[in-house]
Amino acid sequence: MQELTAQQLAEELENATLELLDVREAWEVALAGIQSARHIPLGELPHRLSELDRTRPHAVLCHHGVRSAMATQYLTQQGFKACNVTGGIDAWSQTVDPSTPRY
Repeated sequence: MQELTAQQLAEELENATLELLDVREAWEVALAGIQSARHIPLGELPHRLSELDRTRPHAVLCHHGVRSAMATQYLTQQGFKACNVTGGIDAWSQTVDPSTPRY
């Protein structure tokens, strides 16, 4: 499985080379999120694949990287190009944007 660090994600988002998919629950996104991310909770992902652009690569984000790893594997099996953001939103808060709350 391909992976990105939070720092690499920041660079990719700056260059608009991929789409960010946040698979956390709504209450988690309300606590801390990245504004450009598309939010589809992991449990809803199989039913909402049509909302994703198959022509663009996706970086998948969760709290620490466990759910996003599962989502990345699933998306890859479904023919998407996807990579996991290691450390999730917590790593983003620690290394890229300290104003993002940690929980």
